[in-house]
Amino acid sequence: MPDKRIIQHVDWWLLLSLLLIMGLGFINLNSASIATGYPFQWKQLQWYSAGLVLMAVMILFDYRVLLRYAVHIYSLVLALLVLVLVVGKTVGGSQRWLPLGFFNLQPSEFAKLAIVILVARIIALDRKESYAFRDLLRLAALLFPPVILINLQPDLGTSLLLIAIAGSMILLATIRWTTVVTIACVCVGGLPLVWKFLKPYQRRRIEIFLNPENDPLGSGYHVIQSKIAVGSGQVFGKGYGKGTQAHLDFLPEVHTDFAFSIWAEEWGFVGAVILVILFAVLLWRCVSIAASTRERFGTFLVFGSAAMIFWQVFINTCMVTGLMPVVGIPFPFISYGGSSVLTACMGLGLVLNVRARRFLFP
Repeated sequence: MPDKRIIQHVDWWLLLSLLLIMGLGFINLNSASIATGYPFQWKQLQWYSAGLVLMAVMILFDYRVLLRYAVHIYSLVLALLVLVLVVGKTVGGSQRWLPLGFFNLQPSEFAKLAIVILVARIIALDRKESYAFRDLLRLAALLFPPVILINLQPDLGTSLLLIAIAGSMILLATIRWTTVVTIACVCVGGLPLVWKFLKPYQRRRIEIFLNPENDPLGSGYHVIQSKIAVGSGQVFGKGYGKGTQAHLDFLPEVHTDFAFSIWAEEWGFVGAVILVILFAVLLWRCVSIAASTRERFGTFLVFGSAAMIFWQVFINTCMVTGLMPVVGIPFPFISYGGSSVLTACMGLGLVLNVRARRFLFP
């Protein structure tokens, strides 16, 4: 039987905000399903249910066992990323999914959580007061294999997201200012090389981000229509199911990449703020748990899970409003996708796991 103290230490504010976000996600996908003619909302409801079950499972064991199995989890994800390049399912020019019959598994989603666990383990065992540039080389050596494999799918957005998650965790562990300057110089100096290795469509996305009106009926179409949808919602929105950009088929991918666009169009600025506030509450609880955790591995496990959700919300919001290039990052729990929902729920399950075991560390 689980220790009763675990139930007593569950963060109910985090759970409540998550359930409300899932509810709004279901409502939004219901409208998107009307626009597309496919019942995404009911399949998403199944993933919500499976995710909540997985979250409950993640609370049952002592999270510190992940210190022992972090490398095994990382290796398994690497094997899946290699496998998807060999026998993976191709959709829209990207080979990202492993067909399992009842479910198309997207290993790159689970790579996010694997990186959180691995980096948390490294930081916890190192116990360094601050990281110098040479200290980050080992981390880079472990980070770049999944980044390269994911970019080969190709999925530039998720590969950059892994770097953002790991970077956030390292910043919490503190980096020497000389290291920050060195990294900045390396990044700036490496931009021409990065541009050289980008695929043509990836270069085009950056060019369209800088000037979407340059090709309004081609590469810039998605961004322009998304900005029209968000802006046309004004203060209170056009009303549920009345978003013209989505329902008249101007706005593409309303159930995935541009799910936030249809939400903003139908519910306006007020609806967008409510959704952002719910995510702010969820992330605030995560950060509070990380700050109050007395065990180093648990602190970085929680913070890494929070960073995983934060960066997806931030990038997707900037993407659909034209503040960043379109990189295909889903909006957690709002965009349709089984692997995305399961990964986010598992991450929050680890957050609740750490919170529930505070009594183990006086």
